[in-house]
Amino acid sequence: MPSYIAPAKDMQFLLHDVLKASEADIPGYDELERDFTGAVLDEAGKLASEVLAPLNPVGDKEGCRLENGIVYTPTGFKEAFEQMKEGGWTALDCDPEYGGQGMPYLLGTAVGEVFVSANMAFNMYQGLTHGAYSAIHAHGSDEQKAKYLPKMVSCEWTGTMNLTEPHCGTDLGLMRTKAVPQEDGSFKVSGQKIFISAGDHDMSENVIHLVLAKIPGGPEGIKGVSLFIVPKFLVNDDGSLGARNGVSVGKIEEKMGIHGNSTCVMNYDEATGYLIGTEHKGMRAMFTMMNEARLGVGLQGYAQAEAAYQNAVIYANDRLQGRDVTGAKNPDGPADPLIVHPDIRRNLMDQKSFVEGARAFTFWGASLIDRAHKNGDADAEGLISLMTPVIKGFQTDKGFEMCVNAQQVYGGHGYIEEWGMSQFARDARIAMIYEGANGVQALDLVGRKLGQDGGKHVMAFFDMVKTFCKDNAGDEAFDRDFIEPLKKASKDLQAAGMYFMQNGMKNPNHALAGSYDFMHMFGHVCLGYMWARMGLAAKEALANGASDVDFYETKLATGRYYMSRQLPATGMHLARIESGADPVMALEAANF
Repeated sequence: MPSYIAPAKDMQFLLHDVLKASEADIPGYDELERDFTGAVLDEAGKLASEVLAPLNPVGDKEGCRLENGIVYTPTGFKEAFEQMKEGGWTALDCDPEYGGQGMPYLLGTAVGEVFVSANMAFNMYQGLTHGAYSAIHAHGSDEQKAKYLPKMVSCEWTGTMNLTEPHCGTDLGLMRTKAVPQEDGSFKVSGQKIFISAGDHDMSENVIHLVLAKIPGGPEGIKGVSLFIVPKFLVNDDGSLGARNGVSVGKIEEKMGIHGNSTCVMNYDEATGYLIGTEHKGMRAMFTMMNEARLGVGLQGYAQAEAAYQNAVIYANDRLQGRDVTGAKNPDGPADPLIVHPDIRRNLMDQKSFVEGARAFTFWGASLIDRAHKNGDADAEGLISLMTPVIKGFQTDKGFEMCVNAQQVYGGHGYIEEWGMSQFARDARIAMIYEGANGVQALDLVGRKLGQDGGKHVMAFFDMVKTFCKDNAGDEAFDRDFIEPLKKASKDLQAAGMYFMQNGMKNPNHALAGSYDFMHMFGHVCLGYMWARMGLAAKEALANGASDVDFYETKLATGRYYMSRQLPATGMHLARIESGADPVMALEAANF
């Protein structure tokens, strides 16, 4: 059975050596001292390793089941969820006014990674609840917040987001679910939603569904969509549970992965719902959930890769196959361990350099969210808005790829279920699809985010990279290994943006056909920037006499690998982009 150990040391390096969190001028960051964050991560790691990880294969094998209208989760899930709640983990970064601990989103992100790596399907129950909490917290009335949030913070009640319908996924303007106004101010919600993660289960007393629906007579398309709170059980004025609402589970979807999460078809039959915010402005409220969820899904991509990588390293050290071509490394045994072979090393280095770079990128993104929300910083809000489709799209594509790479290290055993590597790949696969398929993320990046606020935010990113390179140049080795590769990759990215500007107006397909390559190019530049920052922090630590020399030298070697072996992919993506739309659009539909 696969094992998992939280990478607390690497997280501490990011929080304190790279981001210097406790020194930041963000409210609450002064509490993020090294000893405090270390204690939190150690405790989260124990729960993950001892409780959640052993349940991961259980959830995969058993799945969820629907019996007589009740959804049952896999063996051990309910007890583990109680431990999660009792430890206060569900409330870590929630508002103290509603029972939360008020910690920064950054710390919640670090802890979230640990739980996702250990058991992605399980963590989704609280993850979806956090997203629903955030939407109600941002857009709900004071009465709604008081009624629902305390129990959602504690996960006595869990939450969902209901967008997709059988006939429409991304194009939500086509939805048919309707909400009919009632005299008492409530609405009767009717329709069917599919692919609803954690749609129903036996681990909480109530499920608070956030449902997108159209009020009859409203504007056509997406402009006519509103958001509603539709609880499984109605909630009385005193907070007690009332009658069962008109919402039921039609079936549990049979999926490729995340079997431990109950992905449901939800039927609404004149269910009582309550409007969040104003009529026809549901997408604005739902995007509060979706932006947070997209960063969380980007995290899922590399978190699954982290767990797969850890096990691949163990296997590569234990499995004896062949001899090192430069001389036997295990002369007393029948063969050398896999890890001596250069191609295995390449595979593992691809995984390691991606995971550590993606973790840095995600933590930085989480700090931007904190700065935007706690400081009211519009520039930080714009920058994380730009980065969100990159974090989601690039990291889930590469995360799945790295899970497959880890599986490959095992050879034939990687294809056998008892080794557990298949589950990492199957679970990671959904992250490329849900919360907006990655092609849509690329279109959002190129079609909306690049030009947002007159291109202000992408120019700010380029300036940030340029300033970093200028301020930290002068060391010959660091310049060669980190600064110069980053400058070249950044120039490739700027050249791609210029191509879109020059060609996209006369033929939008020139931009759209290159959008996916642009998203990956942007992801590589962001990870290159993160590796340059990590390389600088490691170099400074060594210069200051750090005791753990091996850790920092390993960090520099891993960074050099990324900069020399992965970052040059920007050149390939630029060549594809500059080939334009003609090769992509050459065939008539009938010729595919």
